[in-house]
Amino acid sequence: MSEKIAVIGSNSFSGASFIDFALREGAEVIGISRSCEPNPVFLPYKKQQSPAFTFHRLDLNHDQDKIIEIIRAFRPDYVVNFAAQAMVAESWQYPEHWFQTNVTATVKLHDQLRKCDFLNKYVHISTPEVYGSCEGLIRENTSYNPGTPYAVSRAAADMSLMSFYHAYNFPVDFTRAANVYGPGQQLYRIIPRTILYFLIGKKLYLHGGGNSVRSFIHIKDVADGTLMVARTASAGEIFHFSTSKNISIRAIVQMIAEQMKISFEDSVMVTEERRGKDAAYLLDSAKARETLDWKDKIGLEQGIEETIMWVKDNLEELKKQPLDYIHKP
Repeated sequence: MSEKIAVIGSNSFSGASFIDFALREGAEVIGISRSCEPNPVFLPYKKQQSPAFTFHRLDLNHDQDKIIEIIRAFRPDYVVNFAAQAMVAESWQYPEHWFQTNVTATVKLHDQLRKCDFLNKYVHISTPEVYGSCEGLIRENTSYNPGTPYAVSRAAADMSLMSFYHAYNFPVDFTRAANVYGPGQQLYRIIPRTILYFLIGKKLYLHGGGNSVRSFIHIKDVADGTLMVARTASAGEIFHFSTSKNISIRAIVQMIAEQMKISFEDSVMVTEERRGKDAAYLLDSAKARETLDWKDKIGLEQGIEETIMWVKDNLEELKKQPLDYIHKP
């Protein structure tokens, strides 16, 4: 029998990409998200047209009883949760929305899932933002030092969930990935936004000059690691997924300009930095490499080239899509 996986937050870039990967691995998958499925250009699994996938439009804040009912009926081996209010800068505007979804609703979900005796593993997709701005490589035992409402809300849920592991032996693992990218990513993220703006001749604003340093990792490599965690990791563990290549936002925009043969100076405008933005968070992924035998396989230059091709191939459709993040309470 095939593995059964329930994916919460299935419309997110990471969630949709994980579903595509899991289906290709032969799993049966249900997706749960609060909105209707977006344009297929953002859903790589749509190309498979797989009968092994079913979508349910349900909101974590309002439809928890129905979500738990569906999960109990499906009896998945793994639940993987990508759902969260996920924007950093915007979390300052309505912090209560971030705490409602990322803490209150999420903790309520965990309290129901811990009673599902058929569940082999719950994989909670966390974020490096919980560590705040750090120097050097961050290991999984680094203390939390969140600096934004978004990061505080995610850290609170993580701490609550770890208490469930200790109190109830709840089979949870946590993953934290570096900056993900790849075909299908929302257009307000830096890599697809840069490519699209360069193609349509729109000026790109580079906050703070783009001096923040990040590690960008292809979403397929993260999906691979996430499924490894669900299948093989011991409960109560945290895993980082990152590459060894660290690069500033400015440098990655310059890389895209070079690949596209676009003038960086003519296409970019420097603006003030966003409030609370971390200068750097660089993850040490040695544990995932040693424990899971995981490794990143797609280099940054190759991944950027793939993403450029995705934008070019879908340019007319992407031009119709919102360019900016739209907040939903």
